[in-house]
This record gives sequence, C-alpha cells and structure tokens, in this order.
Amino acid sequence: MFEINPTKYYKLKNEEIISENGKIPLISNSSTDNGVMGYSNLKALNKGNTLSCSDTTLGAETMFYQSSDFIGYSHIQHLIPKFKSFNKFIALMMITSSKISTTKKFDYGNKYNREAMRNTIIQLPIKNNEIDFNFMENFIAKLEAKKIERLDTYLVENELKEYHLSQEEEKVLSDFENGNVKWGEFNIEALFGKSSRGKRLRSSDRIEGTLPFVTAGEANEGVSAFIGNDVTIFPKNTTTIDMFGSAKYRNYEYAGDDHIAVVYTQNLPKDASIFITSAIHKSSYTGKFHYGRNFYAKDADKLYISLPTKDNQPDYALMQTLISAVQKLVVKDVVLYVQRKLNQL
Repeated sequence: MFEINPTKYYKLKNEEIISENGKIPLISNSSTDNGVMGYSNLKALNKGNTLSCSDTTLGAETMFYQSSDFIGYSHIQHLIPKFKSFNKFIALMMITSSKISTTKKFDYGNKYNREAMRNTIIQLPIKNNEIDFNFMENFIAKLEAKKIERLDTYLVENELKEYHLSQEEEKVLSDFENGNVKWGEFNIEALFGKSSRGKRLRSSDRIEGTLPFVTAGEANEGVSAFIGNDVTIFPKNTTTIDMFGSAKYRNYEYAGDDHIAVVYTQNLPKDASIFITSAIHKSSYTGKFHYGRNFYAKDADKLYISLPTKDNQPDYALMQTLISAVQKLVVKDVVLYVQRKLNQL
C-alpha cells in the first residue's frame, strides 16, 4: 500500500536547520509531537499527505501522518501511498492498525526497520472484497467530531473559553517580559509552615478506591493508583515534591507515599499556588536529588524560592494575574482550533 524509503534530509547540525520563525517541520525519531523536532526556513524535501516512521523503534509508535511537506531526518522512513483516496482520516486508522499489528513483536535486537515495515500486515475494513475507504474516513471523522465536542464542553465547564487579556494582565505580562518585576528570595517553611511527608503503602496492601495515591515519577503526574485505604488525606490546592525534586500542583485531595513531600499552599488563590509550584520546581529539580540522595520534607523546609515582591513581601496578586494571562495565551490556540472544527461539523 505504500512506497517506503528513507526521508530526504539535510546533512547539517540541528541548529543550522531549525529557526525560531521557521514554518517547515523537521521530523525526528521522537514519539511525541507528531515527530516534529522544530521548524525550519529551509526548503521542504519530502511531500506531505504521507506517513513518517522511525526505523529505530520497537514498533509503529513513531508512525505519524504528515499533512504538509517536511524535512526528514536520519532513520526516518517516508511512507508514500500507492492509492489516491488517502487523507488524514484514513491515515489515522492505518496508523492505529499498524500499532496494533506491531505491538510486542520487536525489541532492541529486532527493531522496526524499513524491511519490517514493508512486511507488516494490517487489518482494515472491507466492502465487496475491497478496502472500504469511505467507511474508514467517515468513522474516524465521527470520532474526531465527538472528541471536539467533548473538548468544547471541557473548555466551557472550566471557564477557559475567554482568552482575551485584560488590561491588568497585559501590563503584568509586559512588566514581566521587560524585567520590571521586583524579585526576592523566600524560605518555604517561613511562608507555608513545615512540609509533610507521605507514608509508605505497599502495592499489595492497597485497596481499590477513588483517592489518588501519589508516588515519585512523571507518568500520570505521579498518580500510581486510586485507593480506598484509611490514610492521611492531603488537601487540594497544594504542591507535592517527589524524591527527585520534581514539584507538581494538585487541585484535588490525595494521599502520598514516603517519597512525597507536601507543601501547604492551600490558603492561596489557585493561580498563585500554581506559580509557587513552578518556583519550587525551578529551585528543587536541579539534578541534585536522585536515587542515592532523595528529596524529603526536611529539604523542602530548607528550600528558598524566587518570587515577585511588593513592599518586600511575596506579591501573590501579581502571581495570580500572571498565571491567568499565561493560561489564556496557552488555551487561545486550542479554543480557536475547537471553534474552527465545530464550524466544519
């Protein structure tokens, strides 16, 4: 179904290809962001409305639909369809089928290379013994429409559809970007009292329930299980710091294991707490803490963070306004994307 060959790429360093204002995607071996490493102003070397896939992985998890012309990368294969009725919706079903077909069939000694791609057999819907491209396109389009509608509902329920900046938000952003904000160093314990440490709860002792149980790690924001045990429950609107010094904001009640320190920011407005979490993460997640040197609650109590100030005190109002402005900038593209998609339904 596809002509499969290596992508065409520039034999240049990444910094010679990628530009801050670039428009042409550079497709790498990444399994995230559609494989896009960055954008370039150089000429695109590979046609869009095709697929890309790394030949260094354990299956088709790096197979992506490339809608526009792009620049390739070493070890990226280019899958050009041999049939005319190819588009994003058909591509998404084929990619999903490819992932299912290649799961657990490859390892580090047997990677998903070009020859393996050519030999991959996938399952697709048929009609009258022919591939039913119309069904594929309509089915995936309906799934996308449902997801767009759910996303729109989420934006409404969480009051995220208003993305226009207020005058106050514009001023705070301008002051922040132009270096007009005063900063000071503050001790965590002095601001929020002593931090707490979670308690170990072995996997075999965990009772299934609805309370998020936070452990060390980045996957799922560190939530490893949902439990029903009788444990200490930490309040929402607080910050956790794991054994590696990684800080995360929690907008829900939760329990934590002994590799989690809790900083009690619950008396602050939500957006100010989020700012504090970012400040803590910048100070604690420096590589100093690891398996041989864990971060504990006592380390949180000694931690100093840099915060905006007013009259030599933390300016929580400014933090709240700044985070509100940043949030609007972040969700603006999402809101506009949803609006465009809803208009097309």
